[in-house]
Amino acid sequence: MKNKELKILLSAPRGFCAGVERAIEIVEKSIQKFGAPVYVRHEIVHNKHVVDDLKNKGAIFVEELEEIKDKSRPVIFSAHGVPKKIPEDAKNYKMTYVDATCPLVSKVHREAENLNKAGYHILLIGHKNHPEVIGTMGQLTEGSIDLIQSEEDAGNYLNNIDKKIAYITQTTLSVDDTKEIIKILKNKFPDIKEPMKEDICYATTNRQMAVKNIAKDCDMFFVIGSRNSSNSLRLVEVAKKSGCKNSQLIHSESSIPFEQIENCNTIGISSGASAPEILVENFINDLKNKFSISIDEVEIIKEDVVFKVPNKLN
Repeated sequence: MKNKELKILLSAPRGFCAGVERAIEIVEKSIQKFGAPVYVRHEIVHNKHVVDDLKNKGAIFVEELEEIKDKSRPVIFSAHGVPKKIPEDAKNYKMTYVDATCPLVSKVHREAENLNKAGYHILLIGHKNHPEVIGTMGQLTEGSIDLIQSEEDAGNYLNNIDKKIAYITQTTLSVDDTKEIIKILKNKFPDIKEPMKEDICYATTNRQMAVKNIAKDCDMFFVIGSRNSSNSLRLVEVAKKSGCKNSQLIHSESSIPFEQIENCNTIGISSGASAPEILVENFINDLKNKFSISIDEVEIIKEDVVFKVPNKLN
């Protein structure tokens, strides 16, 4: 029996962004320069495949500096950014550290500091307990930043502090959801100061636009990524909202829903900014074993952003 024909619309751009590429390169170059092991505080990027690969090369992942037994070894801070206190702790321990914070996250950190110096009280639109949010809120003293997670939070927010207010955002949010939250804040606080340039990063925006572009033509949509990856989860939501109700995340423990795919003519595939392309290739190869496949890569924009690694690693 001939295999069922299945059309794949492959979303582009997808996968690694410049901040993730840089963070991985920082870990690899640190291992070359300092030898193994090097420590990494928090998963360098939210992807099991990447983390396991770096473990094999000599990286040891910890959540806190206290866990590092041998403080003479270097430590790397993840791409999501860290509270101010962490580099200070590393200095107190006399540890060598390399900061792999994505430059676009660092931009939000500097923005927060500048607004604070200029006398603003800051609202951060983001997800509670996400490492990027913890890092951004940790740039300033407690109480300087309030977190807004939803339209409801925005609607209920009261400015009890006699200060001008400004907002900043996490870099990996859903562009459309964030627009709605901002709209509510602006209606409520007409003088609220907004970022000079949007905080949601180019890669998040481009990947969401690419998914939006093809989701309506798909019977199912798959996003390759991790369950703790904010940008991957947002891509699933975007696909659902853009017309493909049956959209799901494929993570390291997922089994492929072949029976459901059997009923599809066209499926869409994208991947989160921390998912390596090999995972997309593996997924497509698994499909090739069951179906006869045609692939149409739909690219909406070319990305040419590159972030350099710190000089001390060159």
